[in-house]
Amino acid sequence: MIEAKFKPLLKRGVAEVITEAELLKLLKSGRILNLKQGFDPSAPDIHLGHVVGLRKLRQFQELGHKVTLIVGDWTARIGDPSGQSATRPMLSPGEIEANARTYMEQFFKVVDKDKTELRWQSEWFSQFTLDEIIKLTSKFTVAQLLAREDFSKRYSCGNPISLTEMLYPLLQGYDSVAIRADVEFGGIDQKFNCLVGRELQQGMGQPPQQVFLVPLLIGTDGNQKMSKSLNNHIGIAEPPREIYGKLMSIPDSLILDYFELATDVCDEEIAEFKEQLKTHSVNPMNLKKRLAHEIVRQFHSQEAADEAQEHFAKVFQKRELPEEIPVYKESFKKLQGVSLSGLIYASGLASSKSEAKRLIAEQSVEVDAKKIPKDITLHYADGTLLISIDGKMVPIDGSIIKVGKRRFVKIADADKK
Repeated sequence: MIEAKFKPLLKRGVAEVITEAELLKLLKSGRILNLKQGFDPSAPDIHLGHVVGLRKLRQFQELGHKVTLIVGDWTARIGDPSGQSATRPMLSPGEIEANARTYMEQFFKVVDKDKTELRWQSEWFSQFTLDEIIKLTSKFTVAQLLAREDFSKRYSCGNPISLTEMLYPLLQGYDSVAIRADVEFGGIDQKFNCLVGRELQQGMGQPPQQVFLVPLLIGTDGNQKMSKSLNNHIGIAEPPREIYGKLMSIPDSLILDYFELATDVCDEEIAEFKEQLKTHSVNPMNLKKRLAHEIVRQFHSQEAADEAQEHFAKVFQKRELPEEIPVYKESFKKLQGVSLSGLIYASGLASSKSEAKRLIAEQSVEVDAKKIPKDITLHYADGTLLISIDGKMVPIDGSIIKVGKRRFVKIADADKK
């Protein structure tokens, strides 16, 4: 029987605990537990998918426990192959340090900094000898490592698997030995790595860590786990309007998951939402507004959430333009012969020309509220910039380009005073 105070901790937003009975015993012991959270600094930004586990860490901290955040500066040089279909490139020490700095700024938006200890893998791995590496590799067989799903798939398809990648779960597991972890946290896709740590601890005479696994949050596309590489993520450091708008775009099927995994809205109220959706007694958009407001407030402020909600209603529901639109100024003469995709990239509406071309192909680009179905070339004539819309050459001096649902820019000639 789980005590009432532990139920939210062990039941909501939990995929699996190995083992629940042992963890519950530790929680009741009154001892301050050492909670392990590893960080792969291959990407610096935290999104809502990461927040699912970080919120659990914060809940444990509120009960008096301590987090040890491990910066994987050594394993990042290998790259965690979990879910990857190919070998990942190694990072330089400079890239790792820069990513770690950004990560930690965002990490402490959720986790209590005063109850967190920061450790770098290089503290122990920089002293590792060849003899110690050989001893570590002797703890596991190739067959055990190939049992890991991503390795198994790549091996069966004949795709390369480097020996350094096979070292990754062993190194991550040894982190648990180095800090004497009581509990390791991770997404359900990290189960194999976490269990390696548990087994290594037992083999080295330590009590085995408990493994606390959280569900994978599905991204805004409604299909795959949230990931920056899949462009279906919601970054917690993004502007309030961007977070709000992205949350309004999620499929209705994800509303309850997002409430459960990323907000503090109580279980009873979420149960009401579930019933309302089932009986069609609520407009899903109203629940998304509540969700978006809750999450923006969590990472910014009440005022920012109110403003983002007001902006969304004005621009996207009432189809009005935002009051403040950034202006892109460039000499129109220099834009002669430039493609629209090139202009979109140069103005900051896309991260690359290829992304701009994709957005145009998806008909996600409008010029003065008219959709542009294909990439076109800009022309300079008679002192102004022209593009072809519906077969007519139209001047775009002062025109507003809209990309997607939330990005706008006004075009202006830098040569004009």
